[in-house]
Amino acid sequence: MNLISIADLSAEGILEVLDRADELKERRGDPAFRSVLAGKSLAAIFEKPSTRTRVSLEVAMTDLGGHALYLSGKDLQLGRGETIPDTARVLSRFVHGIAARVRSHSTIVELGRHSAVPVINALSDLEHPCQILADLMTMRERFGRLSGLKVAWVGDGNNVCNSTILASALMGMEMRVASPPGYGPNRKILDLAESLGGGVAVVADPAEAVCGAEVVSTDTWISMGDEAEAAERLAAFGPYQVNSDLLAHAKPEAIVMHCLPAHRGQEITDEVMDGPSSAILDQSENRLHSVKAVLEWLLV
Repeated sequence: MNLISIADLSAEGILEVLDRADELKERRGDPAFRSVLAGKSLAAIFEKPSTRTRVSLEVAMTDLGGHALYLSGKDLQLGRGETIPDTARVLSRFVHGIAARVRSHSTIVELGRHSAVPVINALSDLEHPCQILADLMTMRERFGRLSGLKVAWVGDGNNVCNSTILASALMGMEMRVASPPGYGPNRKILDLAESLGGGVAVVADPAEAVCGAEVVSTDTWISMGDEAEAAERLAAFGPYQVNSDLLAHAKPEAIVMHCLPAHRGQEITDEVMDGPSSAILDQSENRLHSVKAVLEWLLV
């Protein structure tokens, strides 16, 4: 079993992971969990730099009694031309699981296809399932439920947006996405969400997306790899900033989420990010507890 897409999990499977994540969070430090992954090793491949993903994976393995090996793209023979299938087959002889943060989604798919041990998508250009599990955990902490929640995504239709769309379909949430023309979510993701029973509204007006929302999410306008388009993107996304004026269209109890890192003053203002509606630090912390549940599920 792999976690390549959030759609690799059923609604029931997501709830099981979240229930376990809640327990692991509440009982962090309990000696009973220090041997859950005793003797287990995780190869953590990073083609892109990271803060939350790397730290959460390494701390999660340590807290559960296992060991994570950080492998940058330069540390592996991939950088000298070894094929992805050969890398997957060899690592499978050494470790009990592979997590990979990759530039191209095809890389994580190929790793999963040729690995004999579980493979976790720790970010690709198409999806970020580990992030959305933390996001779902945070939403449920705040509202006590997922089904029926109204979720607004404002900004780039990127990998986190794609995973949020699929999770919304699986969990019965109502989602609206506001992106500038040409920057909306992946068409195949929208089709998959529809096949899973979820309808996602894609609109141009951010106020329309946020109206009545209980969760307002955003992300950077310039992801790693988009730097050459920075000027063009900044011009296109200007009206899509999450600020107090936009947040006024949401429900009074609405929370604001951002997977970080944030470019303060671009996609989100300081007053919102540091304000009473922000759930961003809880969301970030929950990367640790949710990935612990994922590691236990896949490696035990």
